[in-house]
Amino acid sequence: MWLSIAIPLVILVFMAHIQWKKRVRRRLGDPQMVNKLVGPDSSKLFFLKFILLVLALGAGILAAMNPRKPGKNGDSSRKGIDLVIALDVSKSMLAVDIQPNRLEKAREFIYKLMDQMPDDRLALVLFAGKSYLQMPLTIDHGAAKMYVESANPGAVPQQGTVISEALKMSAGVFINKESKFKSVLLISDGEDHDEEAVSTARDLAGQGVMINAIGIGSPEGSVIIDPQTGETKKDASGNDVMSKLNEDELKQIAAATNGLYLRLEDTDKDVKTLQQYLSRIDPQSIIDLSTVNYKNGFIWLAAIMLILLGIEILVPEIYSLKRLPSQRLA
Repeated sequence: MWLSIAIPLVILVFMAHIQWKKRVRRRLGDPQMVNKLVGPDSSKLFFLKFILLVLALGAGILAAMNPRKPGKNGDSSRKGIDLVIALDVSKSMLAVDIQPNRLEKAREFIYKLMDQMPDDRLALVLFAGKSYLQMPLTIDHGAAKMYVESANPGAVPQQGTVISEALKMSAGVFINKESKFKSVLLISDGEDHDEEAVSTARDLAGQGVMINAIGIGSPEGSVIIDPQTGETKKDASGNDVMSKLNEDELKQIAAATNGLYLRLEDTDKDVKTLQQYLSRIDPQSIIDLSTVNYKNGFIWLAAIMLILLGIEILVPEIYSLKRLPSQRLA
């Protein structure tokens, strides 16, 4: 649309060009003699050529904008909720108290949940010491699974588990500003070093956001295996680092928004329980643009532009050239 600025600029140049032509003709001498030398200028034809150029420019700009309309095929309307998955990818998620490890178990849970939510929009936020929006809200669950598959501790350079920042970023993903249809799924071992997590959850509850928490791990804890070396993570004293599931904080976060807390054990059963809980949220109408079969109009506009340019070239600027009457030499 910024190209539209060119149209008034072209009009200004055209007006300046007309004034320049008038000044040049006056400087050449007697108007009648100038017309006999260069031919009579047709202001109507000159103006017509300019109109054709402006119309061609406008058609070209519209072609670049590619106006389109939905085709007859493809049902783009569906009803669902918006769900943001906040996935913990800190190194503690590599603990092996759940086989093969916490992160792999979380992936399995997310895949099965996606399969049960075909009409819902999903987004993915990865967090550890920092939070990153990995994928905005989309109905394309195939792409979502690819993002989940690539999630690992290396995706977030700053380690830790700052849940409050993850919740804030998740709340900012929602497109709908109404206080409904929105839910955050927090998947973490709860090893949070941020005291603002629960208060942040209360603030989001006031915005109509439901936070459901999935606890990954066991209260007894486990060692953390480094995937690169295969060795256990150790502290400064050389002792094995034990990572334990912090259920208390996850339960408080969920309770603050009337959400559900589950400790992940039986994936199929837990997916079904969560889905039943999410069904309490009234679905909204969602337009899925990825399934719309659009008819593009740029081809016709480009053709119109070329036709107008061709006509402009054929239109003469003067009616005819007149020769001076022959004169005898004295």
